[in-house]
Amino acid sequence: MIVPNVRASFGSGEIELLLRLLERETKRGRRYWERRLGVEGVDSLLDRPESFSGIMAGVGVSAMSPKLAFYIMVRHTLLDSGLDDRNIADYIATLLVEFAVEGRAFRIARYDDKTYQYLVDLVCDLEGENSERRQFLLRAHLGNYSLWLSGLFPDYVAARVRRRGAPGLNYYDDVGAAGYRLASECELAGRFDLAGTYRFMASEFRLVRRALNRFSDRFFFPKSTVPIERLLRQAVDGTDVGTQHK
Repeated sequence: MIVPNVRASFGSGEIELLLRLLERETKRGRRYWERRLGVEGVDSLLDRPESFSGIMAGVGVSAMSPKLAFYIMVRHTLLDSGLDDRNIADYIATLLVEFAVEGRAFRIARYDDKTYQYLVDLVCDLEGENSERRQFLLRAHLGNYSLWLSGLFPDYVAARVRRRGAPGLNYYDDVGAAGYRLASECELAGRFDLAGTYRFMASEFRLVRRALNRFSDRFFFPKSTVPIERLLRQAVDGTDVGTQHK
């Protein structure tokens, strides 16, 4: 189960790095940022544009934890898309960190024995007999896996459409939103305080997925696709290509 916990994991090391990064990027003294931290909390540092621009410039990146880097990049990408919800940024950053573990993206839980390569296999298992816990995990993973595939690997999805007639991004949007919506209805979603997160992800799946497309195009695969193919993918999806690299 993906529970948004990246922000809660930040300790003195991450805060120290942020303070040094902001001091260097803004030319303001350390005491200024320490006062901001004391009054407004760590989010006042994480949300600063200079934190993001510092990462992009490589300032302190070698010493930065993946969790901190992922959160700042995701948070500012979502802000550029009009999504000003720290909990959603935290959830997506946690998802990316968790799915970075080898094989985790293909399992409904880190140590589950069964792997899923295709969304249709998850859907089929949802229709079978499952315990309450497994049904909940299957529903949540349907949303998470759909978002991970279509959000970070849209060019792969588009290539499969052209070569094999496979489902396109709209299919992932529909299936992923359905997975989150079904997960939000589970009693366990309320117990783990995830029902509201799932409802948001269901209602705004396409917007979040498109934000992750920009994230992927910019940070993960900036030159991996022939430019015209990427433009065609964005045009088919209805994405404003002029905002891809803001």
